[in-house]
Formats: sequence, C-alpha cells, structure tokens
Amino acid sequence: MENKQTICLLNDSFPPILDGVANAVFNYAQIIERNHAHSLVVTPNMPGADDSAYEFSVVRYPSIDTRKLFGYVTGYPFSPEAAHEVEAQNVSLLHSHCPITSCLLARQLAEAYDLPLVLTWHTKYDIDIANAVKSKLLQESALQALLSNVNACDEIWTVSKGAGENLRSIGYEGDYIVMPNGVDLPREKVSDSLVAETTSDFDLPSGIPCFLFIGRLMWYKGLRIILDALKELEKRGIDFRMVFVGGGGDERQVREYTLELGLGHKVFFTGAISNRKKLRAWYRRADLFLFPSTFDTNGLVVREAAASDTASVIVSGSCASEGVSDNRNGFLIDENSSSLAAKLRDLCANPERMHAVGKGAGDELYISWEDAVAHAYERYEVVLDNFRSGVYGRRDPVKGSWMQSQGELMQILGNIDAAGKALKRDLEETQEEVESSLRSMRNKAIVDAIATTYEAKQNLISIGNDIKEQLTEARDDLWEKLDRYL
Repeated sequence: MENKQTICLLNDSFPPILDGVANAVFNYAQIIERNHAHSLVVTPNMPGADDSAYEFSVVRYPSIDTRKLFGYVTGYPFSPEAAHEVEAQNVSLLHSHCPITSCLLARQLAEAYDLPLVLTWHTKYDIDIANAVKSKLLQESALQALLSNVNACDEIWTVSKGAGENLRSIGYEGDYIVMPNGVDLPREKVSDSLVAETTSDFDLPSGIPCFLFIGRLMWYKGLRIILDALKELEKRGIDFRMVFVGGGGDERQVREYTLELGLGHKVFFTGAISNRKKLRAWYRRADLFLFPSTFDTNGLVVREAAASDTASVIVSGSCASEGVSDNRNGFLIDENSSSLAAKLRDLCANPERMHAVGKGAGDELYISWEDAVAHAYERYEVVLDNFRSGVYGRRDPVKGSWMQSQGELMQILGNIDAAGKALKRDLEETQEEVESSLRSMRNKAIVDAIATTYEAKQNLISIGNDIKEQLTEARDDLWEKLDRYL
C-alpha cells in the first residue's frame, strides 16, 4: 500500500464519549496518521465535540442526542456529508469498529465507491442487546440485523479468540482473524513522587498487600467475587488493602455491599480517573491486579497492568486469560470467590511470587498500540490485494428498507427528544409560577398553590409515562419492521 492513501475508520462512539472502542479508534487513527498513511474518522455528531486538535481528519454526521436513553448518541447512517468526504479524501479501505449504525454507513460507502470493508468485533454485543431489550423476539431480531451487517463485510477481525467464539455463538459461520488491541501506557515505571501523591489520601501501609481493580463498576465484571474473597481473607486474619478505580454502572450497590461485608476500612473507592499518569501510578502501587471477569473480550486492563510489571488474577478460560500461563505471567482461578480467596491467601504468604510473575507479565503480555496498529496495517495490504483480485466475492447490498427503517427510527427519536424538551419547559414554567405565588400570597393562597403544584406534577408524571409508553410501542413496532425486512 502506498503512503498517503487514506484509511477510513468508523464507529458509533468517539471522544468526548470515552469507552474502550472509542479509545481503540482514536489510537488507530493517530498511529496510522503518524506512521503509515492518512486516516479519516467518521462518527456521529456529539454535543460539545471539538476535533480541531487531532492530527487526523474527523467527519461527524447527523445524530440524535439519546444519551439519557441509551448512554450514546444515535447517528443517521445514510449521510451525504460522510459520502462526499470519503470521495474527496481518496479513501482506500473502510474499517468499521461497530456492527450496528457505523457498519450500515460503511456498507453504503463500500457499495457506492467499490471499497473493501473490514469489521472488528470488539465486545459481546449479544449481552448488550439482552440488557437493553427484554423481549426475546426483539433480541433475536436485533441479532439477525447485527449478523446481516457482519456477513456483508469482506473480512472480520476479533480482538481475541474468545471474542471470535462469542461471534460464532450468535450464528456467524465465516472466518475471522484475531487482531488484538494495544495498550496506550508506556512500559516504564512512574516516579515514586507521583505514586505517593496519587495514593496519599488512602490508608495503604507499606508491606501490606495492595490489590487493584480499574474499570467501570459493573457486577458482571466479577466484583462480587472480589468482595466475597476479600471477606474470606479478613475472616482468616489476613491483612490487605483493595482499591477500586472507576465509577458508573453498579457503583452505588458495590459500595453498599462493601459496607455490608464490613470491609469499609480496607476497601477504597477513588471514583473515575481519566488522567493516564495517575492510572499508571495506581498500577505501579498495586501488588496484584484482580480481574475475575468473563464478560470482557480483550481485557486491556490486564495488559495495562503488565506495562507496570503488575500481574493479574484472571478466570481460567476467559478472554482475558488468552496468552496467560499460571504462575508465569499471571495467575488463573475458577470463576468463584473461594478460588480467588485461596489464590490470594497463597500469594499473601509469598509476596515475592507476585512481583516475579509481574515481571513475566510485562515481558510477555504487554503490546503497545504502535505494534498493534502496525500489525493491522500490514493486514490492510492483504485485504486490498484480496479485494482487487476478487477473493471476497460479491457482497449483499443494503436493502432500501433499511433506509426506511432508519428514517422511522430517527423520526421516533426526534419526537421523543422534542417531547422531552417540551416536558422540561412545562416543568420550568410550573416551577416559576409556583415560586411567584409563594412569594406573593398569604397562607390560604399558599395552600392553593401547593395543591396546584401537586396537580401539575401529577399531570407531568402522566405525560412522562405517556412518552415512555409511546417509546416502547414505537421501538417494538420498529423492531417488527426490521424483522420483516430481514
């Protein structure tokens, strides 16, 4: 592949939204631009986004702000703006990092400009769908829509073998290539002064084992296993400290369960930390990283810990355990608290093993983003050669009904957004009227105002419930239409 061609990277999330896939796309774009060719990121418009400081180009296409509903914005994937930019920048290859909206747009662009299309499968989307959609019928329809996008791509990459097996489990029968993500932390230790400054607010005595977890505080990441194991250590009189870095998700319940177990004096919560230097300080301060998650498809935090020569305790057979050998570059357990407690008891009695295995993790598990993207870029060349020689064959075109479906979805979301804004205005107007009445009226009038406020509140609740009901009906109707189209 000649330099100065352009790789187009597409994803449904990108900074200022921060998640693992958005971080991967950012690193792909930055390293391709610096070391290989031009890169172009195509992503939905995000309120407050400022792309002016990036070394690479970013094109944002129209979206609806649905963060309160789904946590992300919803993009309209049939974008003339994106199509014109792909044509203008002489794009050579399309690489979608999401099998949903971004892949629909990528399929349109691939069809319009005769370009090869790669898709990376980053996470267990079937679990995400199950959490978002309770109806089994709608879950099946959503997975079929997802699979139709996957099957329409020329080449499928997964971030781990486990991620590939997850893709197989929802019905994918084609080939895939494992293309691991990298780590954006350098393999070098931060200074003692930064470690001291970062950790000074917590009781972490020298010589007492310090365990660490970094990530979103979600139960499905094995947090209950960690806490129950720590309770077992305390019952046996083994001293330790545990630090959770992260927030969101189930944070409140996790904190409450920690107090319920009586571990508040040994288990600490820092909240979310975005400063990468401070995260490196925590990785270095820890004696062991605890990650008993079977949800994550790549477990980048395990490699981040390895950058500081900190070993991880991982569930045997999980995606995060790929490449890990017990007692060599990590520690393997069964997926339960008893197994974790037994491992921690052993290691607390032999702290030198933690550090020796941590060195093995740094030597054998760490992979930089530069190396990861270089490997991916080499594969781009193969994809282009295969595409030009017709190896991939013909792709299924995007059906016109997809455009109709997406248009209906955007209209529904637009109506919900407008209704929500109207509801907010009504609430603000009611509040202003009541405050005015309270300032000017005597006791009887105040009672009347309170009654009026209560009635207005009930009306607003009723309106809100109506909107929720309309949303549910509209969503179900849309999925039924998508099912028919498929």
